[in-house]
Amino acid sequence: MVVSNVVKEEDQISAVREFNRFYTARLGLLRKRHHDGDFSLTEARILYEIGASPGLTASSLRNTLGLNAGYLSRCLALLTKRKLVRQIPSKQDGREKLLTLSPEGDRAVAWLNEQSSLQIQGLLAKINSNARDVLVDSLSKVRSILSEPEEHSVRIVRLSKSNADAIQLLQEYYEAVSVVQRDAPAAIQKIIDAAGSGVWLAYLGEKVVGCVVLRALGSIPFAGECKRLYIKPAARGHRIAHKLLDALEDFARNNGLRWIYLDSYDDLKVAIALYRKRGYVSCERYNDNPQATVFLRKNIALRS
Repeated sequence: MVVSNVVKEEDQISAVREFNRFYTARLGLLRKRHHDGDFSLTEARILYEIGASPGLTASSLRNTLGLNAGYLSRCLALLTKRKLVRQIPSKQDGREKLLTLSPEGDRAVAWLNEQSSLQIQGLLAKINSNARDVLVDSLSKVRSILSEPEEHSVRIVRLSKSNADAIQLLQEYYEAVSVVQRDAPAAIQKIIDAAGSGVWLAYLGEKVVGCVVLRALGSIPFAGECKRLYIKPAARGHRIAHKLLDALEDFARNNGLRWIYLDSYDDLKVAIALYRKRGYVSCERYNDNPQATVFLRKNIALRS
């Protein structure tokens, strides 16, 4: 029995390695320059992550990509020298720098995204519709299986009292997206205590990695507002944002709310895409937030 299990494991390892060799060649990942452009695959991924999460730190980026600190530092220095990345000292921690893309960096990421989409479009064009569905479903299952151990350790907690984790995470969120209208620490407890409102934190293991806030909207009957949805860059990819929004929407529904409103701005494309995927649709401006350019709402009385 022991010998049989060893042989089975060796076969499994061989199968995964064989597939790795296949898809790295098929996707052109072995080329010196990604999409035959101006960047290595690592440089392209660094630019993508910064573009998706403006204001993230080098340490968060290192954890997300699993890169050596020295190697990442050299890559960032080169991309900064090429005027693609900007590094701004953090006000919360002078040892950290907040990373953003320059206009040239934005254009580079747009080009890389276009080339990647064209490449995948070309691959899918050779596959019939049914096979495409099987392929996409299989990829989803692979990701789910490989993420499973960490998925089980995610905890969503609704606070009954403000704490240091909440204050620290909200401050990180404010810096990451350059929020102008910020809640003072004392205001967090008022939100927690208010009827139809709440603050949720997400923990991965013992580390706080995400948050979301619900405020009752006095100006609109049976409505609340979703605010401050934020996931630490290193913790993304575990559906934590969905888990936080599930908790918020369930609470709102159980407390008699029918609508959840939220605002955002055009640069936060990943967040906006997440909201739309969950059923949020465009609506008229409902507040005076000077930064907001996008306004969405969802009828939570209609379960999807």
